Amino acid sequence: MPTGQRRFFLLPRSTPRIPGGLAFPFLAAALLLAGCVRSGPPADLVIINGAEPESLDPGLLTGQADGRVALELFEGLTRYDPTNAAPIPGLAESWEISPDGRVYTFHLRPHAVWSSGEPITARDFVYSWLRVLNPGTASEYAGVLFYLKNGEEYCSGNIRDASQVGVKAMDDHTLRVELKNPTPFFLDLCAYVTLRVVPRQAIEKYGDRWLMTRPVPCSGAYALVAWRVNDRIRLRKNPRYWDATHTRSEIVDLLPCASANTALNLYETGAADVVWDKNLVPGELLDILLKRPDFHSFSYLGTYFIRFNVTRKPFDDARVRKAFALVIDKKRIVEKITRGGEQIASGYTPRGIPGYDTPEGLGYEPETARKLLAEAGFPGGKGFPSFQYLCDTTSRLHEQIAVELQDMWQGELGVHLEIRKLEWKTYLRAQGDLDYDLCRSSWIGDYIDANTFLDMFMSNNGNNRTGWKNPRYDELIREANAQLDRIKRGNLLRQAETMLVREEAPIVPLYYYAGLMYYRDSEIRGIFPNLLDVHPIQAIYKMSPKSNAQRSTSEMPAARQGTGLSVHNRPPTTDR
Repeated sequence: MPTGQRRFFLLPRSTPRIPGGLAFPFLAAALLLAGCVRSGPPADLVIINGAEPESLDPGLLTGQADGRVALELFEGLTRYDPTNAAPIPGLAESWEISPDGRVYTFHLRPHAVWSSGEPITARDFVYSWLRVLNPGTASEYAGVLFYLKNGEEYCSGNIRDASQVGVKAMDDHTLRVELKNPTPFFLDLCAYVTLRVVPRQAIEKYGDRWLMTRPVPCSGAYALVAWRVNDRIRLRKNPRYWDATHTRSEIVDLLPCASANTALNLYETGAADVVWDKNLVPGELLDILLKRPDFHSFSYLGTYFIRFNVTRKPFDDARVRKAFALVIDKKRIVEKITRGGEQIASGYTPRGIPGYDTPEGLGYEPETARKLLAEAGFPGGKGFPSFQYLCDTTSRLHEQIAVELQDMWQGELGVHLEIRKLEWKTYLRAQGDLDYDLCRSSWIGDYIDANTFLDMFMSNNGNNRTGWKNPRYDELIREANAQLDRIKRGNLLRQAETMLVREEAPIVPLYYYAGLMYYRDSEIRGIFPNLLDVHPIQAIYKMSPKSNAQRSTSEMPAARQGTGLSVHNRPPTTDR
């Protein structure tokens, strides 16, 4: 087979056949994918979850794959409605909001307990939120709690007295939250993973190793049975969860997988029931697979974009950044590479958010770009230093886009790009440490409001990761979020976004995501497409007459070669 080509193999099914001799017999798939027989019962539901999580700690995690697991282990005051991702009562059974919209009084469920049996109290929430805001935690998502009175000041160290932060336990089951300003999306934030309650008793006893304890005290619908790195995460129904009667699957396995080829083979051979991500669809087969009834596409709030490290020359010059943006042919990228219905992104915030009109960013203007680069001191690219573009290895698509950008920047500007590929966790670390020149990036909305895309580029937000700081931008975001008038608020947010994508350009939006997951409607229930691409596992279950729980363990190929599933009554060697 010529270098650079790949072959994809599919097990024939009743779904439309894929032409071209791509059928793959089960025996060969088993030889490719099988590990040794798993200890413990097989799972009722198997989900391919994307990259190996970096952490399951709600206060520290940053990845989507990490968050999907943590959302099942830990609950917030509110949780996501499985049908539309709207916030609904979670550990708080009710609440009142003051007339000025600044004070929330939450009433916790009196019988809510940890999976280990201890009661969950309002003080647990105070501890969990202050832990996120504590500068020593170094939570990259601490910004979601800056809406609390003195939240940002405590996180920055300007206030050291935690009692001045606007979250207080009035008694065991009453939590009072005071905000700086009315925040229309605050109940949405309460469902977000960073605001979920974590077990103080375990964290204070075991420190950073608390997720390795046996058992991990959990507050959500599932408890953690095992985390075998590069093999699987196993969850079991938490019988002490307040809403356990509505948890549909007893045992769930989440498999890490960065290879679209492997993910598709696992699904086709029946070793996996659900595959979440479009990145796990072989690009060469996308046109064919999209026609199958078990491949489901949908719109959601997600943007693929480029970050500039503005602390490195010459990318500290806005003219250079805008020149790079103006020669990107985004249409070429979505038509030639992604090919899944993605829409070209001009602004950063995806269209479709109620009450917000995304502003136009920079378009495709090569001549203007060359003038800007010349003004910055690099006519025709002369004297421009060689630089690197950072991308991760979770999908071949990222490298394909990098190659296309390399060609555009070389051809239009005369600059030389080197592609730097890193494994997912190393990539995240490099991005967070500003150890890059340019970097592929993406963002999925945390709630349905433009602020979820825009406040991350405020100067002190841990998700900024560009080195860009602009006091006027910070002021616009703060002023917008203090505004009661929705029209005035939208106008202020648009001014900020215009600065972000047109005037200063520390980022370049490329396209808006089109969601894609695959599962068989005849077998799987409880998945509902929504704008946040959030799908609570508690609601998902399998209807197949022969479920994974009814298969023998020898029928269950592993996503990776490993030594077997570690359960809590065995001392692990590689579990995290």
